[in-house]
Amino acid sequence: MIALIQRVSQASVTVENTQVGAIEQGLLVLLGVEQGDDDAKAQRLANKVLNYRVFADEAGKMNLNVQQVGGSLLVVSQFTLAADTKKGTRPGFSYGADPAEADRLYQYFSEQCRQQGMTTENGQFAADMQVQLTNDGPVTFWLQV
Repeated sequence: MIALIQRVSQASVTVENTQVGAIEQGLLVLLGVEQGDDDAKAQRLANKVLNYRVFADEAGKMNLNVQQVGGSLLVVSQFTLAADTKKGTRPGFSYGADPAEADRLYQYFSEQCRQQGMTTENGQFAADMQVQLTNDGPVTFWLQV
């Protein structure tokens, strides 16, 4: 399971000209689910995202996590993170989880974040989404469990 996290001052996701999720300060989480991922991996990744220290403290050092700064999450499914890009010039998607299982784990990941008290917005699984964000920094990290 992969999370590409971006520290944002704002982010939103739109489906068919309707905004389905939006946050102010926090993390945009692009989530990729791979074959073999399960609830335990989703829970570990949720914990890692919530506790990853990417926000500045009083000294300007990255020592605070999203919870400590009162931020929110916008979680957007992105199956392309599971792409095989080792050969050629066209990605392969054989590493991605079955869509039904990927959706279930995407929802489970988001619910794990909510259960820890995190305000969590979502995109719409398998939809053609438009994501807008202001990357703060820019700060972007690839997390994988």
